[in-house]
Amino acid sequence: MSELQAPESVPDYLARLPEVADKIIESYNVTNTTSRLDRCPLPNKDAIIKALRDVNEILFPGYRRNDRLHSSNIQYYVGNLVGEIFEALSVQIARTLCDDPAASDSLAVSRSQERGEEIAFEFLRRLPELRVKLTMDAEAAIKGDPACKSTDEVVFCYPGFDAIVVYRVARVLWELGVPLIPRIMTEIAHSRTGIDIHPGAKIGEHFFIDHGTGVVVGETCEIGDWVKLYQGVTLGALSFQRDGKGDLVRNTKRHPTLEDNVVVYANATILGGSVVIGQGSVIGSSVWITESVAPNSTVVIESPKLVTRTRR
Repeated sequence: MSELQAPESVPDYLARLPEVADKIIESYNVTNTTSRLDRCPLPNKDAIIKALRDVNEILFPGYRRNDRLHSSNIQYYVGNLVGEIFEALSVQIARTLCDDPAASDSLAVSRSQERGEEIAFEFLRRLPELRVKLTMDAEAAIKGDPACKSTDEVVFCYPGFDAIVVYRVARVLWELGVPLIPRIMTEIAHSRTGIDIHPGAKIGEHFFIDHGTGVVVGETCEIGDWVKLYQGVTLGALSFQRDGKGDLVRNTKRHPTLEDNVVVYANATILGGSVVIGQGSVIGSSVWITESVAPNSTVVIESPKLVTRTRR
């Protein structure tokens, strides 16, 4: 191109950006199920993460933030955390309870705030009981893993225990009827540990997940006491029922039941709401189970034949 030749015209993208914005806004009306315009705000995930950390500090004082706790300052320290958790959870719970598009400045907002405070208080009131359950889970880890030397090691190092802590916290809120927040909490643990425990699952005492990565525990699972799961275990649904319109049938038992003292080894898959693994049973690695197992049974895959060849 010669020096006298005019340069090629460059599209004025900045001038066209308002048109793009208008098209995006139009899409909100087409797919309004994935927008929250003119509705109560959803919970703030960062606030829930902080609340989880504060709860963890109450459950296991002195393990993470403050190593100088003693009898003379513990009341102030815990009291302060309790206040912060109450304020944070009250607001976040209220947001989940106020989902009426027309309720942004109505009596419904005030009622949801009152209910949020009531639930947050009841949640905090249950923390001593929750500590007892988690102490039992830590004991199960020590008794179930010969590599484990102390409770400190469990609390600091075991992703399975980390996931169980979050599950049990979320489960309390689930039992109190809080929408959404329990799922947010367990998905936070899922992303951090690779262990997916639905807060709707019912899990007994002395629960232990060893190694843990890839474990899935479905919403309607029922797990007894002294149950141990290894990595890659799936406690899932076999199939999903549908109604006459082809929609999924909800609120049915879709996931298995594991009775007391069951051990499930790595990568085993147990599917179906009618499946019961009887107490004292051992489920071997990589098995696929869709039928109930009698108590005190051992289920394994028949060992394959190994062929060894010598190079010449």
